[in-house]
Amino acid sequence: MIRELAEAASRLRPRRETHSHWRAIRSDRATAALAVGTIAIAGLVVAAQYSRLLSRRTHSTESDGLIDSAPAAAVDTVGVAVEGYSATPNRELVLFNLLSGFLGSFALVRLTTWAIREDWGPFRNVRVGGRHIHHFVPGILIGFGSGVSALLVNGENADRRLARTLGIGMGLTFDEAALLLDLQDVYWTRQGLLSVQITLATGATLGAAVLTMRILGRGEARQEEAGEIPAEEGPVNAVVPWPHPVT
Repeated sequence: MIRELAEAASRLRPRRETHSHWRAIRSDRATAALAVGTIAIAGLVVAAQYSRLLSRRTHSTESDGLIDSAPAAAVDTVGVAVEGYSATPNRELVLFNLLSGFLGSFALVRLTTWAIREDWGPFRNVRVGGRHIHHFVPGILIGFGSGVSALLVNGENADRRLARTLGIGMGLTFDEAALLLDLQDVYWTRQGLLSVQITLATGATLGAAVLTMRILGRGEARQEEAGEIPAEEGPVNAVVPWPHPVT
């Protein structure tokens, strides 16, 4: 009887390992998709603004065609972003820097840990004295340091910079929220894909996208008033404009 049970258990063991293998693959894919999706949305916002300004250049009276308008539209996009950033109220910029820092570090560390797991590239785990240092450790240090610095330093420029570093610390820390909650290294298990991480990443992405569009809309309005970019006329009016917030 005992021998039969042992043989049955040995037959079941490979199946369990197969299930664990597929769960790990699904976790890897979901983790990588979360980071890639965050980066893709940021790229989509920039591409949409570039396409919009390219349409303006193409339909302007002084345009020489699509190919000649492309470099000018790229310069226009940079100018709109710079002008919009400088014209945005400090509170919005602080929130934007906080969200962008959070998303940037979150996406970067997700891709980096995936590369380490797959043994791809020069990325390796950090070890001190034989102990693996998880990235929530520098995340907590960066976050605490930013908070203390914000209490000691005054000025809008300092607030903007410290908001970005605080977001970076938050991204590094929340990426390992599962480990901190369970006090176990569950980063690459099903528990590691906590809904709170996906919710935070989604909410931060949408918030950053909205703020980015407001910044670009404000910069576009100012650049148009200054005559740096063609006015929105003719066929371009069919395009739904970015929101132009009132300063």
